[in-house]
Amino acid sequence: MYLSDVSSQSALSADQVLDKLTRLLGASQLQADPEKNEHYRMGWRSGGGSTLAVLFPKTLLDIWRSLEVCVEGNCIIIMQAAKTGLTEGSTPSGNDYDRLVIVINTLAINQLYLVNDNEQVIGLPGATLHQLQSQLNLVNRAPHSVIGSSTLGASIIGGVSNNSGGALVKRGPAYTELALFAQINKHGQLVLVNHLDIDLGDSPEEILTNLQNGDFDKKELPDSGKLASDKEYIARVTDVDASTPSRFNADKRRLYEASGCAGKLAVFAVRLDTYPTAAREKTFYIGSNSVNELAQLRRQILSSFKNIPEVGEYMHRDIFDVSAKYGKDTFLSIKHLGTDALPRLFSIKGAIDARLNKWSWMPKHFTDKVMQFLGNMFPKHLPKRMLEYRDEYEHHLIVKMSDDGIEEAQDFLKSFFQSSETGAYFECDKEESESAFLNRFAAAGAALRYEVIHEKEVGEILALDIAIPRNELDWLETLPKEIEQHLEKKLYYGHFFCYVFHQDYILKKGSDAHLVKKMMLALLDERGAKYPAEHNVGHLYEAEPDLQNFYKSLDPTNTFNPGIGQMSKTKRNCSCCV
Repeated sequence: MYLSDVSSQSALSADQVLDKLTRLLGASQLQADPEKNEHYRMGWRSGGGSTLAVLFPKTLLDIWRSLEVCVEGNCIIIMQAAKTGLTEGSTPSGNDYDRLVIVINTLAINQLYLVNDNEQVIGLPGATLHQLQSQLNLVNRAPHSVIGSSTLGASIIGGVSNNSGGALVKRGPAYTELALFAQINKHGQLVLVNHLDIDLGDSPEEILTNLQNGDFDKKELPDSGKLASDKEYIARVTDVDASTPSRFNADKRRLYEASGCAGKLAVFAVRLDTYPTAAREKTFYIGSNSVNELAQLRRQILSSFKNIPEVGEYMHRDIFDVSAKYGKDTFLSIKHLGTDALPRLFSIKGAIDARLNKWSWMPKHFTDKVMQFLGNMFPKHLPKRMLEYRDEYEHHLIVKMSDDGIEEAQDFLKSFFQSSETGAYFECDKEESESAFLNRFAAAGAALRYEVIHEKEVGEILALDIAIPRNELDWLETLPKEIEQHLEKKLYYGHFFCYVFHQDYILKKGSDAHLVKKMMLALLDERGAKYPAEHNVGHLYEAEPDLQNFYKSLDPTNTFNPGIGQMSKTKRNCSCCV
C-alpha cells in the first residue's frame, strides 16, 4: 500500500485544476469544451451532466498523477471506460454536485496479459471483453463472460466493477479478489493498493510502469488462495429449491474491493480466470406455449444433468419480432463483417450522432433511421425453422450444450417433449445456431430502435433487469390493469437458467415513466425479485443497505462517482478537515 502526499484539505480553483492537469497530460489529452466532450458526459441510453474536463490519460501513471491533482483540488472523480452502462453509472448525473467534476476516460490503456499458462488474464482499465475474447481464441481458452446484448465495447474492469452477469450459465457475475486500485481514505488521502498478488515494486511509479509494460513474471504467479472468479456459482444456480435469486448486484457475497465497486475506486487492473474451450458444441432451439412447461424443463435440467448448459437464452415472441425487424442491421453487420468490425462501427456512429445532434435542423436519431431504412431493404434473414417456431410458439429458448452434455440433452429433450402438446425442439445446424444467438444479441438495441422509429406514436422505454427466486415456477409476470394500461409493448428476454430477465416496456404516449416504474418495482418486491440483476444501480435505482454500506466503506469521503444508488452527492466525513 502506498499513501500519496496529497490530500483534499485545501481545494484548488477550477483554473488551477485545469492548469495543473494540462501541464501534466498535455492539451491533447484533456477536453474542457462542453461541446467537444459531450459524448463522454452523456449516458448510453439516458442521463448526463456537466464536467470541468474529460481526461484521456495514456498511461496508468498518468491516471495516478491525475488523481493526485483531483484530490488536491477537492474534485469529484468519475472513472469511465467504454461508457456502455445502461443505468447512467459512468457519466455525471445532472449539475447539482457540490464540487468540481472530472471525468477520467481510460480506454487508451488497453493492455492484456495472459499469465499462468493462459489460465488467468490481467486486464488494464481500457481492455475490452471483445479484445479478450479475440486474444483467448488464439490459445483455445475462453473468457469469464461473453459479449452481452447491449454493445460490443464493454470493458473488462467495467464488468467487474458492476458485477456484470451475462449469458454463461456456469460462470456467474464477473468477480475477482485480485486487483490493483486507488482509493481515498477517510482523511482525504489518496492510497494505492496492490492486491494483484504480484511483486511490481514499491512506489506508484514502479508498480504502475512495470504493470503497464508487462515487466513481471507471467509464467508462475503465486496462488494466494484468493478467488479470480465465482467458483461457487454452479452450485448456486443448480439449487432450484432456493427462495432467493441466483445473482444480483447487491449480493454481498460478491462485493469485494474492485468487484462491485461501481466506480467508488479507481481500478488500474484486475486478475481473472480463463477457461478451456469446449471440444464440441450443439445448440437446441425450443419452442413452447406453456410457462410451466419451460419452468419444469429448467428445473429438471439444473437438478439432474451432470453437464449443465453453457448458455440458455429466452425470448418471448414479441421481442423475437422486434429484434428480427429493428435489430436486422446489427444482425447482418455481425454476420457479414464479423464482430471485430463492430466496435469501430459503433464508434463511428457515436461520433456522427454527436456531430449531427449539434445541428438543430437535423432530424433526431438520424443515423438510426438511416440504418433502419437500409436494413429493411434486405430480404428475410432468419432461417425457416426459426420463423415457423415463431408462428407456432410464444416462448423461445436457445440452449447450447458442450461435450458430454450434448448427448445428455439429446436424450432428455427427446423424452421431455415426446408427449408434449405445447412444445417442441429441434437441433440447430451451424447457420441456425448462429442466427438464433445473433437475433438474441440484437434484442436490447432493437428495443431502443423501436422506440426511436416510433417516437411520435409511443412514449419512453422503461428497461428493467431483474432476478427472480430460483424456486419460482410462475416465472412470467402477470401485470395488473393499473400498469397494463400504460404499456404499448412488453418485451421479455434474458438468461433463463439463471432466472435473470431483461424486461423492456414501451410506454404509451403521455404515460409517466416514473410512476410506472414505481408500480413495477413494488410488484417485483412482492415477488421476491431483486433488481437490478446485472447492470448495477447507477443513478436509476436506489441501492440496498448492504450496497450502500459497501460504497461508503470504499469511498468514505464520497469523492468517486457520488450519487450512484440514489445516495447523496455531497462530500462526506469531516475527519479529512481535522
